[in-house]
Amino acid sequence: MATEELNAKILRLLRRSARMSVAEMAARLDACAEAVAEAIVEMEADGTIMGYSAVINADRLPQQEVRAIIEVEVQPRRDGGFDTVAMRLSKFPEVHSVYLVSGRCDLRLEVVGTSLQDIGSFVASKLASQEGVKATATHFLLKKYKEAGVRLQEDEQYERLKVVP
Repeated sequence: MATEELNAKILRLLRRSARMSVAEMAARLDACAEAVAEAIVEMEADGTIMGYSAVINADRLPQQEVRAIIEVEVQPRRDGGFDTVAMRLSKFPEVHSVYLVSGRCDLRLEVVGTSLQDIGSFVASKLASQEGVKATATHFLLKKYKEAGVRLQEDEQYERLKVVP
């Protein structure tokens, strides 16, 4: 199996379950365990694999967190433009993810806090005052159904109500 093809298949398996053992990956891919382990080490070294994370159902945590999607309009600049602002915003500990997106806004941030006021304070005191930030729109996440390809809830069993004449 070609190196690029093996790497792509390994990445697909890791996305599904980062805890899968090298032996299990090798068995599923019909490849040598040493080749799989070596490919993973190389992808970690070259920055293809930058880390591993767990998908956590926040509803099961004792202390609830509040998440918001914040759309950010950026004032375009010649010296780096969106990248400069995005990299600066990504340094805040409240910011979980930063994306450059198409549409009305330029950047989309996922922000985590302990309360609505916590996120509001972040927007007012840290985000809005950043150079290059032209406007923001905050959307609080009310319920999460799926994250990183993992459904967080089972389907409800639908049972039709019986009508008795």
